[in-house]
Amino acid sequence: MIDWSGYLGLILEGAVVTIELTVMGSVLALFFAFVAGLGRLSRFGIVRALATAYIEFFRGTSIFVQLFWVYFVLPFAGLSLTPLQAGVLALGLNVGAYAAEVVRGGIQSIGKEQYEACTALNLGRWQRMRHVILPQAFLIMLPTFGNNAIELLKATSVVSLISLTDMTFQANIVRAQTGNTAIPFVTILLLYFLMAQAIAFGMRFLERRMARGVDGVRL
Repeated sequence: MIDWSGYLGLILEGAVVTIELTVMGSVLALFFAFVAGLGRLSRFGIVRALATAYIEFFRGTSIFVQLFWVYFVLPFAGLSLTPLQAGVLALGLNVGAYAAEVVRGGIQSIGKEQYEACTALNLGRWQRMRHVILPQAFLIMLPTFGNNAIELLKATSVVSLISLTDMTFQANIVRAQTGNTAIPFVTILLLYFLMAQAIAFGMRFLERRMARGVDGVRL
């Protein structure tokens, strides 16, 4: 008779690693998204070119290759990362490239009258973006950011390939030790689903909170 309590503990330990990857990867992806998204709208051609190159490269190549490159190739350039650091960096760069287009599209969706009102109030470029444009655009971006965060959560399973003990890695350990495939993988399937639902609920809550104040931002 297999004592599943210990094996469940292993999977839950992996769930903690998955949550850490998701949270840190999402924060990093958000940073890259705004840097590249705003870069795409820059007045300077070189900035637009660099932002476009980043977006197209990380959207056009495999997350598997990106992860292996970060973990196995960067050490040859003198930058050695732990499996957790490599996973966060690869996931942040990859998802940030997709989210950058969300940032660009959200900002461009704001009507011209908002920019004209800012000009009439003599607001500078930074003041206009910070106080008027971004608060409205961020509300438009939120639903897609939620989808990006869920995609990042699901993509965390690739880190098992570099021996990071996330849920998928631990489920494989349990399968190897017990010879049972169904129970560990049904367990992590449910855990992934519950985590995705938590992200979706959090985004809906944030969207409602922001929607109540965005009318006061419009000029």
